[in-house]
Amino acid sequence: MSYLDAATAAPLHPVARDALLAALADGWADPTKLYAPARRAGQLLDAARAATAEVLRVRPDEISFTPSGTTATHAAVLGGLAGRRRAGRTLVHSAIEHSAVLHAAQRHRADGGDAVAVPVDRLGRLDLAAWSATLARPGVALAALISASHEVGTVQPVAEAARACAGHGVPLYVDAAQSVGRVPVPDGWSVLSASAHKWGGPPGVGVLVVRKGTRWESPYPADERESGRTPGVVNLPAVVAAAAALRAVAAEADAQAARLSTLVDRIRATVAATVPDVEVVGDPVDRLPHLVTFSCLYVDGEALLHALDRRGFAVSSGSSCTSSTLRPSHVLEAMGVLSHGNVRVSLHRDTTDAEVDRFLAELPQVVADLRAEAGVVGL
Repeated sequence: MSYLDAATAAPLHPVARDALLAALADGWADPTKLYAPARRAGQLLDAARAATAEVLRVRPDEISFTPSGTTATHAAVLGGLAGRRRAGRTLVHSAIEHSAVLHAAQRHRADGGDAVAVPVDRLGRLDLAAWSATLARPGVALAALISASHEVGTVQPVAEAARACAGHGVPLYVDAAQSVGRVPVPDGWSVLSASAHKWGGPPGVGVLVVRKGTRWESPYPADERESGRTPGVVNLPAVVAAAAALRAVAAEADAQAARLSTLVDRIRATVAATVPDVEVVGDPVDRLPHLVTFSCLYVDGEALLHALDRRGFAVSSGSSCTSSTLRPSHVLEAMGVLSHGNVRVSLHRDTTDAEVDRFLAELPQVVADLRAEAGVVGL
């Protein structure tokens, strides 16, 4: 099996595996207690927080670890809105945010607030003029912008969006799940979230960063742990492994970006040249180095994923079509691009040239066979 779905979950980094095993033996005690095993656990937690802060270029006391990236996202959005309730009750976000942001926005609306989606262009890039105009409306409490699209890879103009937010006195929350450990996130934001299993850490560890001076209020009942930002005991061995993996991938980031970007360029060019009626989506230049998405006309996305799975390729679909909703991706809809027969390929540190070559060699016939089964021939 060639695993080509790192945007969903990257394989566990070898450094994370070693750190996890060591922390299971040495970090099992409650780090808030005063006896020796607890003090050792506290030292491990402090070290993990410091290492994460160093990579993210923030203060250690601005970082809290959460049970998942989704939890961090919900806390970022709802906490940012709660902290700014006196300024207003409107959330501004791009039309291509992750579903976790949209679900938080839905909860905010149910509680009497408002949420406004700002459009993107056909490449998936934020409309900065519309963004600035929306921020100028009265009652805007928080803005949310994904750092780079998790579906098509387009890098968003975070620095420009942050300057617009600053000009209107609105804090910016950035969902950096796909960027952290791969590309730097520009400064200017007030709240940020990330997810360890996206960079090669274990699942079940999210990162919430709230910059000093930001008006933010926990949406959860009071809890003294993690600076009161998220309740409950952290999974310390997993947190230690996540921090170790983040430090390792950050050190490798430039080399990996150069290698994987070359492979993605090959996929973009070859798919467009060898598969009829295909649309490769997302910005071809300002994009994440490891991710590419394309849509094949006259092909059912779910059938295409199953066919590729039978050939030994684990890929994902940005179309998010399921038998229960039958709805295409809100990201692709917002971009105005083809949303059916959609495949997202995302590479990782262990992806080989040979795996990519095999995928590109077999894809045209897989698509042709599915079209033939559907009665679409002669393309």
